[in-house]
Amino acid sequence: MRNTLSLFKALSDQNRLRVVAALLSTHELCACHIKELLKITGATVSRHLALLINIGLVDSRKKGRRVYYRLRKDQPDFKALILWLEQTIGNAVVVRADLAMLDDIGSCDMIERCRKQRQSGSNP
Repeated sequence: MRNTLSLFKALSDQNRLRVVAALLSTHELCACHIKELLKITGATVSRHLALLINIGLVDSRKKGRRVYYRLRKDQPDFKALILWLEQTIGNAVVVRADLAMLDDIGSCDMIERCRKQRQSGSNP
C-alpha cells in the first residue's frame, strides 16, 4: 500500500506528469531538455526527477556532463500504469503542446542548448 501511495503522490504534480508524458513519447530526454520544456530551474527539475526515480518509474544514465532520463517501461509493475497514462493524458492539450515543443527543442544542437542554459544561470 505504501508503494502505491508513493506512486500516486509522485504523479499528483502537473510538472511530473508532463515529464512522464514527454518520456512516454521519447526514448530518453536530457535534463536540459526537461528544464527547457517545463521552464523551471534545474534544481526543481532535479527534485521532480528524484521523486520519479525513487518510486522506480524513471531511470537515469550519465554521459559526460549530461544526465539522460527514461521511463522504466520494462518493469512489469508499471506496464498497466503506463498504458493507462498513455490513454488518459496522451491527448491532453498541454501534452500535445509539450510534444510540439520537444520537437523544436530536439531540432536544435543539444550541446549548444546546454551551454546556453549554463551561461544563463539556473533560471529558465
